[in-house]
Amino acid sequence: MRIAQVSPLTEAVPPKLYGGTERVISWLTEELVALGHDVTLFASGDSVTVARLEAMWPRSLRLDGSVRDPNALHMMMVEQVCRRAKDFDLLHFHLDYYPFSVMSRQPVPFLTTLHGRLDLPEHQPVFSTFSSVPLVSISNSQRRPVPGANWIGTVHHGLPENLLTPEPVDHSYLAFLGRISPEKGIDRAIRIARRCGLPLKIAAKVDAADQDYFDEVIHPLLSKPRVDFIGEITDLQKSNFLSGAIALVLPIDWPEPFGLAMIEAMACGTPVIAFNRGSVPEVIDDGLTGFIVEDETSAVGAIPQLPRLSRAAIRKRFEERFTARRMAEQYLGLYRDLMAESSPWPRIVSL
Repeated sequence: MRIAQVSPLTEAVPPKLYGGTERVISWLTEELVALGHDVTLFASGDSVTVARLEAMWPRSLRLDGSVRDPNALHMMMVEQVCRRAKDFDLLHFHLDYYPFSVMSRQPVPFLTTLHGRLDLPEHQPVFSTFSSVPLVSISNSQRRPVPGANWIGTVHHGLPENLLTPEPVDHSYLAFLGRISPEKGIDRAIRIARRCGLPLKIAAKVDAADQDYFDEVIHPLLSKPRVDFIGEITDLQKSNFLSGAIALVLPIDWPEPFGLAMIEAMACGTPVIAFNRGSVPEVIDDGLTGFIVEDETSAVGAIPQLPRLSRAAIRKRFEERFTARRMAEQYLGLYRDLMAESSPWPRIVSL
């Protein structure tokens, strides 16, 4: 099958450090190639892939300080892909609603995976206007604000089976992994750790948009005893960081579509204590891979229950539910369904 994967230009594929969407696109692309498909990746020029790379801009926009209007480059990319659409059997976009209008006016089947939140009021008229565009959600909870959209499937994220693995280290601290923003709840994580009398290690990035919040709210808390702010870490560092944690703490306060850190922890056999928001109940098996809690008090109450969880069972559950191979196979099923529906006669494609 000839497949186009179209990534945002914000980060390289895969990202050098933080970047959930582009990281997932990378894992999906590499698995599709491993399964024998002819894949072209439209992305920034500093991306690295075994697929055919079509560089739409020399560097990821996060690293290119000269770009002040990323919308212009993404509009250009959609048009470039459209002009080459007939080179492919299927086009897979990861650009939110950017491709809806242009791609709806050409015959090659396409779908869009939505990676972000959909609960903003301005989203409603967009999805009403483009009600026939095939969409994939990354969790069922993500769909709730726009139930009338043309959802053709939910595909949970997956990562390469052996990218992160348990390491034989002592479990001596609570961990936070992600980015610093109000909805991620690092201040709550710090309070939870202090109430439990445990150290907290924070591996997180600070986006420019959240710099003021970090400076004014979070930075003063980092001087508290037993709080260790590490900053951004790479995939190579995550196995050790997560394996050494008693638990990953995710006290989120927003309808997060999919928390990638949860399955990264599970890959290392590390339990997760997460607030009951967004996709959390779909990802965490309560009492098996962690605990789903409602607030800081119940998070603190879950800590003494952690020793009864099996780290081997957590790792096994990851292998059953959240590998990149499983993710790629689910997407291939959706691709084939779309291609069959769009063709008025039987098509012969290379499988």
